Amino acid sequence: MLQNRNRPFGPVILIGLLTTAGLLCAADKAAGPAPNILVITADNLGYGDLKCYNPGSPIRSPRLNRLAAEGVRLTSFYTASSTCTVSRACLLTGRVPQRHGLVNQLPGLAGNYGVGLNHKERLIPHFLKQAKTPYATGCFGKWNIGFAKGSRPTERGFDEFIGHASGNIDYYSHNYAGKHDLYEGVKELHRQGEYATDIFADAAIDFIRRKSESGGPWFCYLPFNAPHFPSKKNKKPGQPNIYQAPDWAFAEYGLSPNEADPKKRYDAVVTALDRAIGRVLDALEDSNVADNTFVFFMSDNGGFRLGRKGLDVGINEPLRHGGVTCWEGGIRVAAMARFPGRIQPGSVIEEPFWSPDILLACAKLAGMSLPKKTTFDGRDPLPLLTQGAPSPHESLFFTFRNHAALREGDWKIVREKPSQPWQLFNLREDLAESHNLAEEQPERVEELARTFRQWEASF
Repeated sequence: MLQNRNRPFGPVILIGLLTTAGLLCAADKAAGPAPNILVITADNLGYGDLKCYNPGSPIRSPRLNRLAAEGVRLTSFYTASSTCTVSRACLLTGRVPQRHGLVNQLPGLAGNYGVGLNHKERLIPHFLKQAKTPYATGCFGKWNIGFAKGSRPTERGFDEFIGHASGNIDYYSHNYAGKHDLYEGVKELHRQGEYATDIFADAAIDFIRRKSESGGPWFCYLPFNAPHFPSKKNKKPGQPNIYQAPDWAFAEYGLSPNEADPKKRYDAVVTALDRAIGRVLDALEDSNVADNTFVFFMSDNGGFRLGRKGLDVGINEPLRHGGVTCWEGGIRVAAMARFPGRIQPGSVIEEPFWSPDILLACAKLAGMSLPKKTTFDGRDPLPLLTQGAPSPHESLFFTFRNHAALREGDWKIVREKPSQPWQLFNLREDLAESHNLAEEQPERVEELARTFRQWEASF
C-alpha cells in the first residue's frame, strides 16, 4: 500500500504570512456554493522556462508569473510519470501506472486510437458527477489515453470535448501521422489554419462562461498541446519541422515569423501558451467566478533532453536531464495553484507532493467521499496548500521503462537500469543530482531500496 506512516518530508517552507482566510480549508466553506475547478496542463514545459522559477529565462510569460504571484508556487511538485500518456492517466485516476495499467506511451495511430486506459478506471469527472451537487465537466485539448469506442472523453465522464486523440498534432493543420486529429465530442472538427492553443483556450472560455451563467459548479480540464516539440510525421510534404507560433508571438520578441533559431521559436510558443492561459483566467473574472474557482497548473512532465537538434531547447536547469527519465528533470515540474481566500498569494511551498493528489483535492472540494475499495495513490493536498501542513506523503515512487526512483524526505535513490546499483542524492543540498552518495551511505541506500520494494509489493 502507499507508504505513508504520518512522518512528514521535513519542515514546510511557506513564504508569506497566512491570513485568517488563508487558514480556512475548503471544507470550512461547505455552506457556500461548491467551488469550480480548473486544471490546466502544459506539455513538456521545462522547469526553468518560466521567470517565476528561473529569473534568467528569456521567455515572456507574464500571466503564468502573475498566477504564481496570486497563489502558491510549488517547487517540489512531481508528475507521477515522466511521459505524456502515463502522466495524464495518473492525474485523472489518482493512481500510479502499476495500478491503472497504462505504463507506457501510446504509439502511433494504433495506440492513440486504441483502448488505452482500461475502461474500468474511473476519472475525475466521473467522481465529480456523483457529488451532492453534480458538476458540469469539459475537456479541451490533448487526450492521449485512448480514443477507441468507450475510451473517448465524452464516454469517460466529460460532457464536452474539443481536442485531439494523439500525443502531438501540427498546430495549424491538426494532423497526426497523416491523419486529421481534431474532434468535437466523437466527431471530427475542421478548423484548418487556426492555432491549436487558441482553439482549446476559446473552447474552455466558452464552457466557463456558459456553465458559470447556469449557476452550477463546473470542472474544466484544459490539457494544452503546447509547447510540445514538432514532429516530422505530422507535417505535410515539404513543410519544415519547426516550432509553430502566431505572428504576434514572434513580434513580442522583435522577431520575424521566419525566424530560424529553434530556441527563439520555442520561446514564442510558450508566450502564445501564456497569453491563452491569461485569456482563460480573464474569463473567470468576467464571469464573476474567480473567487470561487480552484485553479491548478502543471506541466505534464519535464522538458526533454534527448540531444535532438532543434527540438530539445526548453530550460530544465537546475534539474538533471528531462522527460522519459526519473531524474528530477523528468518528474519534478513547474506547478502553481490559486484559490482566493484559501491559498495565500505569493506563497511558495517546497514540500513534495504529486499529480495523483489532484483527484483527491477535487473530491474534497466537491464535498464527496471516494470509494474505499479503490486504492488511490493520491492524498488530499488542500491542508498543505491552504494551511501549510506537511506533505501527506512519506515517500514517492517512480518508474518508467528501465528507469526508477524513490524520494523520501530530502533523499532520493535513482537508477537507469534494474541491473545498475542505486545512486543516492540529497536533494536539498544537491538539486542537480551531481554528487552520488551511495558509497558513503550504503545503509541509507538499503533503507530506501526497501521502501521501493514495499511499493512494488503493493501492486
